[in-house]
Amino acid sequence: MTLRRAQKRTEFNILREQAGLTFPEAMELLKLEYRTAHRYERGETKPTRLVLDVLRQEADKRLAAEDAATGFRFIDLFAGIGGLRFGFQAIGGRCVFTSEWDLKSQQTYALNFPDNHPVAGDIREYSATPEKIPEHDLLLAGFPCQPFSIAGVSKKNALGRPHGFLCDTQGTLFFDTAQIIAHHRPAAFLLENVKNLERHDQGRTFATIINVLRNELGYHVQHRVISSEPWVPQKRERIFIVGFREPTDFDLEKLKLPPKEKGPRLGDILLPPEEVDAKYTLTPHLWKYLQDYKAKHNAAGNGFGYSLFGPDDVTRTLSARYYKDGSEILVAQPGNRPRRLTPMECARLMGFETKKRKFRIPVSDTQAYKQFGNAVVVPVVEFIARAMKPHIEKALSAGASAPARPKEPARTVTRPDRQATAAHG
Repeated sequence: MTLRRAQKRTEFNILREQAGLTFPEAMELLKLEYRTAHRYERGETKPTRLVLDVLRQEADKRLAAEDAATGFRFIDLFAGIGGLRFGFQAIGGRCVFTSEWDLKSQQTYALNFPDNHPVAGDIREYSATPEKIPEHDLLLAGFPCQPFSIAGVSKKNALGRPHGFLCDTQGTLFFDTAQIIAHHRPAAFLLENVKNLERHDQGRTFATIINVLRNELGYHVQHRVISSEPWVPQKRERIFIVGFREPTDFDLEKLKLPPKEKGPRLGDILLPPEEVDAKYTLTPHLWKYLQDYKAKHNAAGNGFGYSLFGPDDVTRTLSARYYKDGSEILVAQPGNRPRRLTPMECARLMGFETKKRKFRIPVSDTQAYKQFGNAVVVPVVEFIARAMKPHIEKALSAGASAPARPKEPARTVTRPDRQATAAHG
């Protein structure tokens, strides 16, 4: 995966997203033909003043509640589709900056969150000039996990390519996050990554991360691997790293999790059968291929192959490759071939869509599967956010929010070179 340059934004596009409208919804509201609306969206034709005024009015309505928020300020880095944001917005925080490089994820994010700021692209442009990022009290970052994940490492090993901090693209993005922390000195931060981060390179990668946060940046840092089973019918383990600038009695390890035995089951998030399009049922050819593939590996004594789940089960981890064949989570259908989860069921499996919260999916099924597979489980973040809330408030009430300009020179982060990284992780 490589970083891409963000598409040029147009006034029509920005206002449409701020209004929370999909492209078809904007066409309907404005009574526009597709070709005309497409030209406005792409910047090929300047929209009429009436069109922009209508969009601006809709955007102003949607942004009113966001502008009225007076809680602590946070930024959302490597934001994906907003899983971390949901948790801290729910406890009164206000997002003042968002960065996400993937254009399709930007589209989903913008549709679901009213903002008076556009979604920024490549974070490296901002870590080089962190003063461009607004002052904030809390930093959230789900920095890219591919260089540290088991699948990512295996793939790069097979290709003879470096991983972790040796990776020239995503492997060093943790240091861009650290550079922003060093400049702004927020009262707290929450970082999220794959469970395997702790074990990568015999633990040296994680030791380097903790060393940067704790010793180079001077934060009080804790970490814990938490599974999503108590909240959603999916076994998804992720590591969460919490840091406070000042001493605190917050204890991440001692947080009592709900019992996973009482968690929801797959049947709780499935759509009624009559609402599931037949296209999600595997074709005879694909089903035969998956069965043959599993049988071959079973005969060889390993457990590779598809996984089939019923309504009383908890699934495996949803991955970004789910769009390929859905094999890690196939839904059993009595009397028929199994099927994939629908994108909306994935939204429920990840906790984005709930009985109290609607989540809109403006992208194709393929893109939606990638986005949910790369996301964080929202109820887990909400749980951590609620636990952090009194400690964030205490820190801010004690005057611990980051000053506009630190009195002492901002700390800098040591970026290990290739040779040092190879030796020390």
